[in-house]
Amino acid sequence: MARRAILNPKGGCGKTTLVAHLARALHLKRQTVLLADADAQGSARDWHNAGDGKADFPVIDLDRPTLDRDLASLGAPYQWVFIDGAAKLEKMIAAAVKAADLVLIPIEPSPLDIWACDPLVEMIQARQTVTDGAPAAAFVVTRAKKGTLLAREVADAIKTYGFPIQRGSIYDRTIFARSTADEPAGPGAWEIHHLLKHIQDAFDV
Repeated sequence: MARRAILNPKGGCGKTTLVAHLARALHLKRQTVLLADADAQGSARDWHNAGDGKADFPVIDLDRPTLDRDLASLGAPYQWVFIDGAAKLEKMIAAAVKAADLVLIPIEPSPLDIWACDPLVEMIQARQTVTDGAPAAAFVVTRAKKGTLLAREVADAIKTYGFPIQRGSIYDRTIFARSTADEPAGPGAWEIHHLLKHIQDAFDV
């Protein structure tokens, strides 16, 4: 069972959109997937309920600090477990970090957005010191703007964190902004599958 947590204490970074589409992409590859909604706002559950069965994999309510222990049993039948993490709830974020073998941190390409991740980065690093480096962690650039030249600035801003920027950015597209219930097509679909491939190449060895 691979456990992926999508975490960022800052709202509006595309966290739920990213986790929903990554989970769906694996489901479309005939993998067994469970999505655990650990955010009290319930955005992933709302997406699932609005999708008229399009997701076709379970999304469960798990917004409690026992998340890491609960997933040990609930996630056992699945090949992949995704965690849509809470924002600004330290105990819930800590539980998600404990439950995950990989934390993906979605960030918009702005130094201010990166600096807002400081508490999360410190929490992951503290966990890694007592678990021989687990969970692994990487940044994922979301809501990037076509034609902007922020890649170097983003890379410079996160150098001190020691976490890589995952290859494969998600651009600011209408198909993502309109509704996660819509299946991305064209470039949007390519970006999701391209990102997923690089995540698997980097961490699923």
